[in-house]
Amino acid sequence: MKEPQSWWQKLQNLFKRIGNFFTYEIKAVSDEQTVDPTELSVWQRIRFYFNVTISSLKTVLLILLSFLIVLAGLGIGIGLGYFASLASQEEVPSYQAMKNQIEDSNESAAFYFAKNDKLGNLTTDLIRTPVKSNQISPYLKKAIVATEDEYFYQHHGVVPKAISRALLSDLTGLGTQTGGSTLTQQLVKMKILSSETTFKRKAIEILLAVRLDNYFTKSEILTDYLNAATFGRNNKGQNVGGVEQAALGLFNKHAADLNLAESAFIAGLPQSPSVYTPYKQNGTLKKDISAGLDRKNTVLFRMYRHNDISKSEYDAAKKVDLKAEFQPKTEPQPENRGYGYVYNLITVEARDILIDQLIHEDGKNVTTVRKNKDQYNTYWNQADQLLRQKGYRVHSTIDRKLYDEMQVASKQAAPYLGTSKTSTITDPVTQKPTQFTEYVQNGTVLLDNQSGAVLAFVGGRNFSKFQLNHAFDTKRSPGSSIKPMLVYGPAVQNKLINTQSMIADFPVSFHGYFPTDFGQQIQNRFISASEALAESYNIPAVNLYDALQRGKNTKKYMSEMGIHLSDKEYSELGIALGGTKNGVSVLQQASAFSTFANQGTHVTPHVISKITDPSGKVIYQAPATKKQVFSKSTAYIMQKMLNGVVTKGTASTLSYQLPFSESDLVGKTGTSNDYRDIWFIGSTPGVTMASWIGYDNFYGHNYTLNKSSSDANLTYWSNIISALYKTNPKMFKLNQKMKQPSTVKTDTVLEDTGTKSGAITYNGANAHVTGKKVKAYYNDELPKDVSYQFGIGGTEKNYKLFWNHFFGASNDYGITSTYTGKTVRDPDDSVEDDASKYYYSNGSYGTYGSFGSGTYSGYSQGNYNNTNDSEQNNYNNYNYSGSGLNSNSTYGTYSSNSNTATSYNAYR
Repeated sequence: MKEPQSWWQKLQNLFKRIGNFFTYEIKAVSDEQTVDPTELSVWQRIRFYFNVTISSLKTVLLILLSFLIVLAGLGIGIGLGYFASLASQEEVPSYQAMKNQIEDSNESAAFYFAKNDKLGNLTTDLIRTPVKSNQISPYLKKAIVATEDEYFYQHHGVVPKAISRALLSDLTGLGTQTGGSTLTQQLVKMKILSSETTFKRKAIEILLAVRLDNYFTKSEILTDYLNAATFGRNNKGQNVGGVEQAALGLFNKHAADLNLAESAFIAGLPQSPSVYTPYKQNGTLKKDISAGLDRKNTVLFRMYRHNDISKSEYDAAKKVDLKAEFQPKTEPQPENRGYGYVYNLITVEARDILIDQLIHEDGKNVTTVRKNKDQYNTYWNQADQLLRQKGYRVHSTIDRKLYDEMQVASKQAAPYLGTSKTSTITDPVTQKPTQFTEYVQNGTVLLDNQSGAVLAFVGGRNFSKFQLNHAFDTKRSPGSSIKPMLVYGPAVQNKLINTQSMIADFPVSFHGYFPTDFGQQIQNRFISASEALAESYNIPAVNLYDALQRGKNTKKYMSEMGIHLSDKEYSELGIALGGTKNGVSVLQQASAFSTFANQGTHVTPHVISKITDPSGKVIYQAPATKKQVFSKSTAYIMQKMLNGVVTKGTASTLSYQLPFSESDLVGKTGTSNDYRDIWFIGSTPGVTMASWIGYDNFYGHNYTLNKSSSDANLTYWSNIISALYKTNPKMFKLNQKMKQPSTVKTDTVLEDTGTKSGAITYNGANAHVTGKKVKAYYNDELPKDVSYQFGIGGTEKNYKLFWNHFFGASNDYGITSTYTGKTVRDPDDSVEDDASKYYYSNGSYGTYGSFGSGTYSGYSQGNYNNTNDSEQNNYNNYNYSGSGLNSNSTYGTYSSNSNTATSYNAYR
């Protein structure tokens, strides 16, 4: 008698019979004999076709499985090869190097002046106090291990299974995000690498974690982790780094004195500090702190499961009311430190360097990323994190002694730069009326000509109120200080002029644009290039730029000197007088101008000389980026001409204020319309210093300086240069004057024409031209023969006036005149176009008005009616909307309003 079958046995037999049915085999009588399916019964045919299908699927599956095995092997091989290549490329850090990095408690970047002179550390609200292993509660150590890395004492820095699980989750999107990082890996990430999760950085992280585990004991690694990890905020609202400050800020205890419940709460914070911390940003307790308390209980359970605590300890710790132990809000002590402009500048410059490095490491284009707001913000945050967490040393080029001297001299000169302006404004915070005083601000940069290093600077007045750095961060109209770089330098380089080339200074209109010299004047004569630059006459500069634009590319030179303007700006003649759309910075001006003192070579300016990690490894070195913009002969000739600005031109008042000979200095002044911006840039063979003064014009104000401001700025410049010379005279390199290159030719020419003596046709007859001669410097060429039209610019009428005067007629040649605003057509001047009308009578010249900064409407005065003209012109309501712009530069709650325009008359 058979034993009764269980339900399980019956189920197995049923499946067996089903399997036998569907695995029926049809055997051939012999190898040659085949089975005709049509001769089989219906069920036999079903079984036959099913069997064939299954056999085919088995074959396909075997092939697919083989392919997957080969593919997996290939993938593992490639992965191991990639890992091996990284291992071979990665420099093996020494024990001491890793020790310095992981034990460095001051994680924010350290800033240095030049000569390894410590400035301080990057200001951050993260507070940290490192402690030793015996100063940390054993409960806290166990809680961290049980929560963050339960196999900490068994693995060798990494857990391969956990890494594989995390990798599979990342690739497939399946499963939970487990991370796969050990405490050792997390320490590497916090102290050595960035937190970005690229495969390359992850591979390097694994390599370094294994090395770290090999170099240090588990106790050392755990202690360093507990000193490095972040733990949310304390009762002062500060970010907390390390367990000592976490214990003090939460429970007013040292880390060694924490009990089990307190240790579990702190151990739960690193997973998500912002979520689990009980404090808000202002230091007050959150209304709902349940997330942190629940997390504490999770930590306790893991400690219990890990056999770190008993069941009774677990139950007792769960019942502890930690809310009653949290400390009440207190105010942090305010930090008072100097060198605010320097701190901010180094921070910005270092962050920008790291941003570019991170972008390059990811194989992306810097320009493209910077144009993408989201991508740029990602790299900005990564770079900022590196500065605040990796203990970098940022070495600047700023010399503390020179910087201090400049601040003292600037402070002493401040009251004499101009009057302060007080007005009633609406407070941006309270929205109530309040009194606001605006001072004349200044920005100054001292630059080493040969290296491009910024040696010192003045960022402005009163950093505590106005953090805007006027030396680096504001862009203002350069006025005539742009003429050497934009007009005269390129003209000499292209052999368009020599030092004595004559340029027209007569009334002229360029399709409605009427330039005038300073004070609406016209010289009514031909002027040598040297005198035109020394006295900063505007009409010659515009005439010369107009001639340059007919075949030469001035944009090339400006770009190579670090000043980038638009094609539209270059196309407008007002650019020759500083009529830019957005303006230029003081640093840009100093850097571009230094090209002439550096024999035509431009060196990219820099503030950061190098950045190192805590081990001393250099991760950035300032490149020596040099570009030969002008030939040595051009630089030498420009030095000759620019020295005239100081000896007999617009900056001649410096001659009795300098601590050294005026022959050792070249310079250029600049004044924009209505005295809105005042400049002076000066160079010795060693250094260049540029200074700017003006109002910020916050809140839409339109304050301007007065006529004496240019002299005030020159006095300010000389006071600073005198203080610097007393501190370090060697840096001026006064004994290293440039020697005259062989390509610079000299000859004597006629003072009146800038040419050789000779004959011309005058009034239908030959006339011999001779007279007083002067020395001229040429860029590898010879002086030209005299001709009737010998200069640059000027009309037939202008040359007739000149030659009549030259041969003895009494006329108005060389008599300075002023535009009056009265404008009529002159039928005798055939080159004058219809849109450009002026009238010459008794030394008076008319114009539509002075094109000032910004957009002016209805500024022309009077009725322009001329009964002798076929047209009757009434310009009383004439509106001119030039290429003006309100360029707003915002810092904090203040907005700096810098008005610039592209059409200028009154610059010098």
